[in-house]
Amino acid sequence: MVSLTCFWAFWGIKETFHEGWYYDSLPKNIVLSLAYLGPMFAFLFLGLLSVFYPRITSAVCLAVGIGALFFFQTPAGRQLIAAPVIVLCAACWFGRIENKRPAAMLCVLAPMLVLVAFGLPDAIRVAHRVNDGNFGARLVEGNGVRLIWAPQGPGWPAKSASWREAREICAHLSEDGLTLSSQELNIWRLPTVEEAVRSLVRHGENAGGVWNPELKRASYRAAPDKETPLWNPHSSVIYWWTATESDADRAYFVVYNGGVFPRKKSFNTGGGYQSFRAVKKEPS
Repeated sequence: MVSLTCFWAFWGIKETFHEGWYYDSLPKNIVLSLAYLGPMFAFLFLGLLSVFYPRITSAVCLAVGIGALFFFQTPAGRQLIAAPVIVLCAACWFGRIENKRPAAMLCVLAPMLVLVAFGLPDAIRVAHRVNDGNFGARLVEGNGVRLIWAPQGPGWPAKSASWREAREICAHLSEDGLTLSSQELNIWRLPTVEEAVRSLVRHGENAGGVWNPELKRASYRAAPDKETPLWNPHSSVIYWWTATESDADRAYFVVYNGGVFPRKKSFNTGGGYQSFRAVKKEPS
């Protein structure tokens, strides 16, 4: 129980500061964080319950495990939640803990230490993000790349889009990047994966990104972050499409922290975490 609680404490706090904590309101950020930490609190409750009422916990685990098998349709959900809970059902039915107070303290203190150890560095990083508040068209240059990035609007939306939808929008984007034309203008486009990697920044400085097409891997002098002029720290979007295709069915995503990986071109979360930002060359 303690191991699972610590695992979900680690996952929850890392995702809190990776995907979440983007509101400009502290109460909203805290509520969102509690959602990410929900599995940790669930296993913490089961752990404490198992110390004092193991048979009751066994019945609860069995019900939760069976419910999780039907609720989660992905292998990850069934392997990380349903299967462990069902195994714990047997452990709680046959096992007994003699020293209840130390066990209960361990159930609480171990995940709290995980939260502090892995959450504090990310909390400090997020608190020091650069945000100049300028979300218009931006000329970003450095590391061998000089591009104008689209302003907030159709060319830099806050909602999700598939790769093909993103390319279609870019093709119809007006010169100022604020409206869509009924016909293709082909002024804007998606950045290539190399352009995106080379443009990422950290604290106002280019992160020194380099894309290795043979290894299909990006490396950086400094880890980039979700900061202006490229990203909006108060947007839920953390993934951008690039124009570079991995194969016939997939294209590369770039993450604000520098990660690069392929996704199916039809991929669209609908949750506002993946989108795109159009680019164009500076007029000569």
